[in-house]
Amino acid sequence: MLRVEGLSVWYGATEVLRNVGFTVPDGEIVALMGGNGAGKSTTLNALSGLLKPRGGAIKLGDRRIDGLHPHDVVMAGIVQVPQGRYVWPSMTVRDNLVLGAVTRRDKAGIARDIEAQLDLFPALRERQKVRAGALSGGQQQMVAIARALMARPKLLLMDEPSHGLSPKIVEEMIDIIRTLHKRGMTILLVEQNVGVAAALAGTAHVLRNGEIALTAPGGELLNNAQLLKSYLGR
Repeated sequence: MLRVEGLSVWYGATEVLRNVGFTVPDGEIVALMGGNGAGKSTTLNALSGLLKPRGGAIKLGDRRIDGLHPHDVVMAGIVQVPQGRYVWPSMTVRDNLVLGAVTRRDKAGIARDIEAQLDLFPALRERQKVRAGALSGGQQQMVAIARALMARPKLLLMDEPSHGLSPKIVEEMIDIIRTLHKRGMTILLVEQNVGVAAALAGTAHVLRNGEIALTAPGGELLNNAQLLKSYLGR
């Protein structure tokens, strides 16, 4: 599905990512992990077209997408659920979902997909006419995920979906992501919560100082004390 080769991203005179390479197989969940400042969000923003790489290649299937405008990246099939959710607070839940389909013109399909997202997130069906800014953090995260799904992505990028949520809501997020995976969704998951990554990812890549320092099966993360201490600061 996705192949990243030799990715290099700079902020001004600072190289934030250097020679980063990894793959995300079709239908799999892959975790990208690391401490604060390791380059996780920078990687997602480069994949989304929000940052222009200075070097390397990003391939979705057989197509190179590095350098594309973010709108064209969405059209190609990559959609990001950003850290912090970034819902439109003054708009209703339903209108947020409609805006997630901004690249589409199939009105009947959009209407069906809104119903599908409300089925996936029953709490949102009850609040679809409520302004998104009035929702809890967990409900806003549901809106952000549902909004991204409205674009019918081939690859879903999720940036810290468990951040700032209670343990109970984190468990709900894990269940939702598992459901998407069972439906065939390909997911690149950025997470600092080792438990979440271990529960979901088949493979985990650990970033350290802008480079891939380690690749391991997701299920091994919780049992690797050296990894937790050396790469994640735990």
